[in-house]
Amino acid sequence: MLILSLDTSAAASAALVRDGVVTGSFATEDTRSHAEVLAPAVADLLAAAGIDGVDLDAIVVGVGPGPFTGLRAGLATARTLAFVWDLPLHGVMSLDSIAEDAAVRVGSGEFLVATDARRQEVYWARYRADVGRPELVEGPLVGPPASLPPLPVYGKGAGLYPDSLAGVEGFTEVHPSAAALGCSAYRRLCAGLDLLDTAPLYLRESDARVPGPRKRATA
Repeated sequence: MLILSLDTSAAASAALVRDGVVTGSFATEDTRSHAEVLAPAVADLLAAAGIDGVDLDAIVVGVGPGPFTGLRAGLATARTLAFVWDLPLHGVMSLDSIAEDAAVRVGSGEFLVATDARRQEVYWARYRADVGRPELVEGPLVGPPASLPPLPVYGKGAGLYPDSLAGVEGFTEVHPSAAALGCSAYRRLCAGLDLLDTAPLYLRESDARVPGPRKRATA
C-alpha cells in the first residue's frame, strides 16, 4: 500500500509511506507558509520516487487540532489531489502522529501529547501506550497548560511551558509530522480500523469576525 500523507496543523509536512515504511518526506519549521510549500513538496516527492499521483493507493491528511489557516491549506490540498487522482481520502488526528512515536518510547502506560495553540494555551490529548501502540483516552482538547493532568508530555507544548508541563527529553520541540501520521494510518487501515473524515478539528472560534454595518458620517 502506497500512501501520500500530509499535515499542516503546525508546520507543513508531507511523506510517502509504502507498506508502513517512510520512503520520502518533507517538513518545514515555518508555520506560516503552508500553502506556498506544500504542493511543490508533493510534486518533488513523487518525482523523486518516480511515480505519478494515480500510482498512489490513498491520501491521508491531518485534521488537527490546529489554527484555521494552516489546517485549511493541508485539507484543501488533500481533497483536491484525492479528487483529481480519484483516490480514497482519510483523516487522522494530527496529535496521533506524535503519539505514534511517543508510544514506542513509553512502551506501556499513560502520557500526554501537547502542541502550541497560542493564546497561552495548548492543544492536547491523553493516550495509553499498549506494547508500543497508542490508544486515545481523552481529547483532543484545548486549554491552559496548568489544567493538564500530571503525566509525561510529548510535543512542542511541553517545550513552550516547561514550568507547567513535564516534558520528555528529546520530545519537547516535536511538531506533528506527515511521516508518523502516514505510518499510523497504514497500521490502522491494515487492522481494519476506521479512520476519520476530513472535517477539521478547530476546537475554538475563529479570530476573524464579519465587519459590522458602517457608521454614518455626521456633519
